[in-house]
This record gives sequence, structure tokens and C-alpha cells, in this order.
Amino acid sequence: MSLLAITAAGSQDPASPFAGADICREAGLALPPGAARPVFDDDEWDFTHVVGLPVQMSLASRRFDFTAIRDPRWRLVAKELIVAMLAPRHEAVAPLPRAYRTPAHLRTAKLRLDELTRWLNWLPQQGIRSLGEVDEDCCAAWLMHRRHARDEDGTVIGDRSPAIRRAAAQVAIDLLNYRELFTADRPRQDLRPWGGASSSAVAEMPSGRQENKTPPVPGHVLQPLLAAALYAVTTLGPGAAELAAELRQAPTMRSRAPQQPGERAQQKDPLICFPPVLARHCQDLDPLPELTPSLVRKRLSNGWDPGDPLLTVNLDGLAREAEFWGFTSRWLPRLRPQIEAALAIAGVARPFGRSARTVPAASGKPMPWTIPLQRDEADGLIGVVRTAAIIVILAVSGMRSSEVMELQVGARQPLQESGAGMARYRIASNVIKGQPLGGTRDEWVVIEPVYQAVGLAEQLHDDPRDGALLFGRFAFYVRYQWFRDWVNGPAGQRLGLAPIPADPVTPRMLRRTLSIELAYRPGGLLAAKVHLKHISVATTEGYASRPGGAQAELLAEVNKHEADRNLELVWAEFRNYQQGIMPAGPGARELTEFFASIDGKPAADAPEAPRVQRSDREILNLLTRRASTLHLGTANYCWFTDPSRALCLKLAGTPAAGKPLAGMCDSARCPQATHHPCHRPVWAEAANQAKTFLGSLGPARRTEKARLQADYDRAKRVLTGIDAASGKNGAQQ
Repeated sequence: MSLLAITAAGSQDPASPFAGADICREAGLALPPGAARPVFDDDEWDFTHVVGLPVQMSLASRRFDFTAIRDPRWRLVAKELIVAMLAPRHEAVAPLPRAYRTPAHLRTAKLRLDELTRWLNWLPQQGIRSLGEVDEDCCAAWLMHRRHARDEDGTVIGDRSPAIRRAAAQVAIDLLNYRELFTADRPRQDLRPWGGASSSAVAEMPSGRQENKTPPVPGHVLQPLLAAALYAVTTLGPGAAELAAELRQAPTMRSRAPQQPGERAQQKDPLICFPPVLARHCQDLDPLPELTPSLVRKRLSNGWDPGDPLLTVNLDGLAREAEFWGFTSRWLPRLRPQIEAALAIAGVARPFGRSARTVPAASGKPMPWTIPLQRDEADGLIGVVRTAAIIVILAVSGMRSSEVMELQVGARQPLQESGAGMARYRIASNVIKGQPLGGTRDEWVVIEPVYQAVGLAEQLHDDPRDGALLFGRFAFYVRYQWFRDWVNGPAGQRLGLAPIPADPVTPRMLRRTLSIELAYRPGGLLAAKVHLKHISVATTEGYASRPGGAQAELLAEVNKHEADRNLELVWAEFRNYQQGIMPAGPGARELTEFFASIDGKPAADAPEAPRVQRSDREILNLLTRRASTLHLGTANYCWFTDPSRALCLKLAGTPAAGKPLAGMCDSARCPQATHHPCHRPVWAEAANQAKTFLGSLGPARRTEKARLQADYDRAKRVLTGIDAASGKNGAQQ
């Protein structure tokens, strides 16, 4: 007799193989001593204290609540499925032929449980009371239900992502894969939804061979965003650190000291404690703390006289300075004369940032870095500067948000001095994605602004002890909105910051932007925005220093963009050739012959005509190999086909190197260099500068004049060659 038949007959269900099991012990999850250990029989499993969970994982994702499943039988099914995913080597799970063999991450298990809960609570709405009643039509209806997003009235308002559709299909497939494990209820053995296809195929997931769907940050957003973030870190950072220290030292609401049973707290007389505080304000001409406008309005609504001189004085702030919990209204009649006298001498002002240091605004005009602030405003400003540090780290280092959340106080590694004025900056964190529980320790080679941003975040930390999380888990979307509102608001406009457009920005978009800009170097847009010419070199070193390590995926994306860029440039030059715009320079003849060979235009004495290419696709295939030899110089293209002919390698004494040395390039003499119309402005500027310097040299400076004359003549020859090859007459220099 089958299990379902026994259940239907009212017999007692067999005991679950996991009954009484310690979930963490079965799954191999470590807990600190004394922490509560979730047990299989509990309806709520709390994994909050599991050692090694990523900071990015929210507290809600660490708690598994099975009570959300209404049917007790299906609640047990869900427990058995989740523990089977967490502990695939359990003796009851290992024999299953279609069970997963790799333990699921807690975050993955929580997502599976959430989707399973939705499905098990949806089934009764369709009149289904047992998993054995589920058929292919029911699975198709569930997938259709999850395919569309609906409003509160159930009206379809759009389609959900393929990832949600895959999760919906995976629910039914998982229940089939673990069918033999369930003790309270199970689906039919002959059920094969969607013809046995995988959940990815059912959801029509992209193949993964397409271009990254994450868009880069548009240039009109990236420029003001990076400018504002760097300005906040480098210029406002020291003032923000002073403000944070001032906030930590300010008196706060004090709780009363614990008393012994029957003991009364010691009473203090405000007439004795307040006068010294008021005297200090008068002596130092330190204004009394000002009340926030919202509390002023509350006082007026409670009957305060609008003409009362103490209307805007923060009496609670004065009480905290006198080491009271707060100000009691019955004290006011006796203290009013003394407070009004101090108010007449010292005045009233917002308590924080009154002695702000002077900094240059974005326009260059010196001004205080902040106006006086209330405490909540000061806390908000510290948060804005901390967000600026996060933006700089994400945008310039290439770290994922999960890796930034893992940063700790003390993440900055000692500088590695490699020469006068040359230092290597490194920060350490944990790589989470694709790594075992707890992550893998790794280091990033970064540029100085990132190193400075990490140091500033340590100064802004409330408890900057080594090992404390530097940022912890943060919601970038919310923080970015605050930062943009500050830049676009009165504070940012006072400092002369350019407004940031309302386009969305995410950590993935920043990472994508960096990868593209690295691929399109030299002269990358990002390098120009941060005004550091070595940004691509330093950051690339961080990506390439550990092949196959944390940055291997981003480095592969960089290489892909570089290859695409090269192919586009070769295609453009081939089209120029077809229109009669020829390359110039020592390597022009070789490149022209290559273009002629694939364009079907042989020399007159050629023995036979080549096959004519019939499509752009065929031509692109021929151009791809040539594009792999292209290296961009500031004023030329380098076609690195033969290292033995590279002039830069000969000058450096490394003829067998695998890449050209752009810093030693002399494109006017190298047989593999070409000049094109896009390089003309660079050579024209060089000629103009040489001509200007020649005119400023006196007759005695013959050596400098001879050197500059040679540079000028070379620039003129190159300009003449570019103009002649393109069929245009260049402007006289």
C-alpha cells in the first residue's frame, strides 16, 4: 500500500528522517558558543549568528519562517526540502538520483523557501488540497501566474524577469527531484511538467553569450557624480572628520546610573548646576544651543509666547551640558533670569560646525566648508561624506558592493615605496561571490583617492577599532538619493558643485563603467574625470595581479571591450580606405596593401584576381585578426604584428616582448606605426607648441633650439603626410 494511500486512510505519517536534527550541524554551519541552534522540529529557524555569513545578507534573509505556509503537512514538506538542500550528504538525501550534490547557500535556500511558500499558499486557491493532485496544467497555470506583475486589484501591469519565472518553475521541479524524501505529502511520480525541461529553459533565460545587460553610467551623470564625490572626500573630508569628533564629544541624553534595591537616586539642584554652564557660555562668547524649527513650532502650538526671548533656546541641550537627563518645565521660572542674561551676552546659534574650516569651493572661492548645523543635520552631513567615500571606492576600485561591505577598519595596507614619489596603495577585503562561506581574503591595488576614501571612512567611524566593519550593510539606492539631493540642494550649490541628473546609478553600473573605460584607454573618460593619468595602469594592476582571482571576470570583460573597440577602429579605417582616405606614416604601405588584399583590388600585374568578398560579415572576419594586433597610442595606431620590427622594443633592449612600449614610441620612425586623420589635432598641437617655444628662445640656447626645431620638423612632416594621404590640404603651421 502506497504512502499516499496510508495517509488517505488516516494512518499516522511516518517520522521524518530529519526529526530532531540540529540543522546547523547537519549543514556544517558554525555557530558561536552559547548561540541558539535551530532544530528541524521548530517552525522558525534563526541563522542570524552563523559564522561567516556575508555582511550583505540581511537579517530577514537569515530567518526561515515556515509558519507562513498554512497547511501543516506542506510545512513539513518545505522543511524537508530545505534541509536536503543544505545537507546533501545526509544519509536520507545522498541516495536520491536527482538531488543536488553541492550544499546550497543560506541565501539561496531562503529564496527557494520564499518561492515555495508562495506556491503552497497558491495551490488551495485553485482547489488543490494535496500535492498528488498537482498536474501539468496546474504547473503551467502557476508559471503564468508568476509571469505577470499585478497591482492590488489583480490587474496585469507588466511582465516579470526571467529570474522570477525560473524560480517559479524550479519549485515544481524541486518537489519532483526530492519526491521520495517527503513523508507528509508528495507529487505524483509520473508528473513531468514542461516535458522535463530545465527551469532555465522554461523561463527562457538568456544564454549568457550576449552582451552584459547592465548599462554603464552615462557621461553626463558620471562627470558631476565623480567630481562631487571626490570633492567631498578630498576637500570636505578633514572638516567632516572634525565634525564627527565634535559630535562624539557632545553631551547626549544620559541614562541614570543603576541603583541598588531601595536606594534613591541622588538629587541635584538645577540652581547650582546651571550657573557654571551659563557662565562658561558668557565667558567664551559661546552661543546657547538653538532649537530646531520643528520644535519651535511645537512650542508655539503648545502656547508659548511668540515674543518670548527663550523661544528658540534649546533648554534640553543646556540641561545635558549640566549633566541632567533633560530640562523640566518647573525649573524655568527660577532659571529664566539667568538664561536670558546669558542669551543677551552670548546669543543663540546652531551648536555644531560653528568654527568650520575654510576650504576652496568648486569655483575656487574660499568659504567655510559648512554652515552651523543642528545635531540631526550634522549627522546627515557625516552620512553624505561617508556616502561619497563609498561612491569613490565603488567607481574607481572596481570592487563589488558585497566586497565594500566587507571592508573593516584597518583595511588599508602599508604603502609599498618603489622609488621617490612612487607608492603602491593596497586595501584588503573579502571576496564573497562564488566563494565558500566566510569569503576569501583578497587585496586590491588602488589609486590614492580610494586609499584616502577608506582612511576618511575610518575617521568618520563611531568606534574605529581594528576589525570593526567600516561601512557594514548599506542600501546604496537610498544613500545615493541622499547624496544627490545634497549636491543638488542648497549645500551643494553653495559650494559650487554641478547638479547631478536624476538618472539611476547602481554599483553594478559603476563597475561596468570602469571596465569599459579601462578597455578604451589611453585617454579614458574616467581617467580624465579624476585628473590622474595613471588610473588605468594602477587599477589594471589590481585586476591582473592575481590571474583567476577576484578580478578575473572583470579583466575578461575589459579584454572583450578592448577587442570590440579595436575591431570597430579597423572597420572604420577600412571604410576610409574605400573612400580614398589613406593612412600615413611608416606603416601606411603595409596597412594599405592589407586593405587592398581583402577589398578585391589587386595590383595590375597580379597573376589572378582574388575572390571578391560578398558581405560585410566576411570582411569583418578577415579584419578581426588584424584588429588583435592593434594598440592605441596618443598620436598613432601601432600594428604590433612583428616584435622584431618594433622600434620601441629595440630601444628598450627587449626585442622578444609580447606588447609594445607606448611610452617609448616614436611613430614617425617605427615601421609598424600609422597616422590617421583622427591623430592630426595631436600633431598640430605639438607643432604649435614647438613653434611657440622656438620663438621664445634666445640666440645663445642653440642646443635647445636644435632639439625643438627637430621636433617641429617631425610634427610638420607627419601633418603633411596625414593631409596628403587623406587628400586634403592641411592648415599652415
